[in-house]
Amino acid sequence: MNRRAFRTILFLWLAWALILIGYQAWAAARLQPRFPDLSQEWTATYTDVGYQVNRPLLLEPFLNHQVCWDSEYYIGIALGGYDDPRIPHLTPFGTTTYAMGRMMVGDQPYEGEAISLAYAFFPFYPWMMWLISWPLKVLGLGEIATAALAGVIVSTLGALGGMLALYDLTYEKLEHEGAMRAVFYLLIFPTGFFLLQVYTEGLFVGLAFGCLAMLRRGKWLPAALLGAAATLTRAVGVALIIPMALTWFRTGDWLDVDLEWRQIYYLWKHALSGTWIAIRKFFRGLFRLPSAASEPSWEWLRQEMAPIRTVLASAGKMFLAFAPLISFLIWKTSRLGLSFDFVEMAYFGRGVLDFGTAFYNWSLAFEYLSSPIPPRAAYFLTEVIGLIIGLVTILASIRRYPEIAWFSLAVFVISWGSGPVQGIQRYILGAPAVFFTLARWGKHPAFDKAWTIFSALWMGFMAYLFAVDFWVA
Repeated sequence: MNRRAFRTILFLWLAWALILIGYQAWAAARLQPRFPDLSQEWTATYTDVGYQVNRPLLLEPFLNHQVCWDSEYYIGIALGGYDDPRIPHLTPFGTTTYAMGRMMVGDQPYEGEAISLAYAFFPFYPWMMWLISWPLKVLGLGEIATAALAGVIVSTLGALGGMLALYDLTYEKLEHEGAMRAVFYLLIFPTGFFLLQVYTEGLFVGLAFGCLAMLRRGKWLPAALLGAAATLTRAVGVALIIPMALTWFRTGDWLDVDLEWRQIYYLWKHALSGTWIAIRKFFRGLFRLPSAASEPSWEWLRQEMAPIRTVLASAGKMFLAFAPLISFLIWKTSRLGLSFDFVEMAYFGRGVLDFGTAFYNWSLAFEYLSSPIPPRAAYFLTEVIGLIIGLVTILASIRRYPEIAWFSLAVFVISWGSGPVQGIQRYILGAPAVFFTLARWGKHPAFDKAWTIFSALWMGFMAYLFAVDFWVA
């Protein structure tokens, strides 16, 4: 990436962040909504009058327009870990609130069996919030305000990393103008404002897109580290194993591993023998070239070790290619992973690739398009539009960008198959093929301008809804 492109992206990112934060504050002050939110059946309860009473992690005024819904859990984990009592806990009698320094169920103190709802969320984003919050303490803000500021910084820096990586990924196929369109479309995507909120989208986009960019450049170690971190940020990060494994397979390194394993025993036997002779020569101070074949030289040892180095390099690259899956399995078998499954199913009603439930729920979503409750019909229209945009753009990119497209399709399918109809238009932010295709279509001026108007208006409205605590995605 040249300096001109970097400066353009940097200034665009900074202007976008300042404009979006200012817009959310101004819009929320200018127009007060009428509660409750009727977009879904359950939102009427969660947005009724006084719904945030005894939820201290949501009531801090500082950056409050960037804090809503799941932000509560990330802030709580960053401040006190997964079991922080200020985080709602699931009990046999309902969920807890927090007042007078203790957990409450209803208006009664509770000290019985409970499990934190925070276990439904992956750890890397709140860990980064905790890390960034340490130097921010010098500002003298309260602990919740400091955590919120740290969350916005982590999200926004992640978004910048995602912009730079997306430019790098698209430049070869779309050149400078097309790559800049892809970056711009990412920022103004209808749910692009989530990249700046106390949510995981910004960090995930930076890590996942960065992993793909490093992979394209053949930098396996950075790609593996970014892929593992992305997996610990959102569950769909495990899908990065698809482009990583495909790329490793295409390099042909697996042939080195397959063809050389039969020789390992004999190679190591000769190598160890040569090493022992070399060590003896070192201590005897004999550095002359050997006069007989029985006295192998350092060059002989290097040649003998070459096939072993090839096998080890290939095996190491294979290990790096599977880093997302390895990190996912480590998390899955930990206390965090085991608790995740229980909370997701028992409270949030989500599963993994639960296609039966997903088909049923999406059939209801299409019925809700004709709901007599206008907010509900309008909300499910956004879900259906998000579904169509994601599916069409991803499928349109499979032939041109197979590794990126298959990863994006996996992100789409995992998100769609989780069960409830809520958030598909947010989840596809992590599918880079969406922006590849949109940027390619944007070569046509009419599409470029029409998409910009549509996307910017939609994003502005949803950013307002989020700022005033209505359900968005």
